[in-house]
Amino acid sequence: MLLVRGHGGGTALTGTVFERGEEPPSYKGAPDDDAPYVWVCDSFYEVESGGSAMELDGEEIRVAFESPMPRGFESRQQALDAADEHIKTQFARIGVDRETVEIEVVPTDPA
Repeated sequence: MLLVRGHGGGTALTGTVFERGEEPPSYKGAPDDDAPYVWVCDSFYEVESGGSAMELDGEEIRVAFESPMPRGFESRQQALDAADEHIKTQFARIGVDRETVEIEVVPTDPA
């Protein structure tokens, strides 16, 4: 399992790449994905009211979350490329320049 974490605007977002042999989480509405690599991460966007408070560049904004949608890939690199793009897109949705988002990949032991 790999954690893919993006840092930007004074906050962070982390998603997970499940590798061959690991079982990604299943939940109501999740597609069946038997791909060897599966990327799972929240999606969010800024809202005027409601949602959850989040601190961004020292200011509080409100964000609403969408259900995570697992995406399957045939190679580890494809999954990591998609993770990078997904995280940068989420930051861009709340006004952070995607070029300033730093991505790190952290291997973990799922046991």
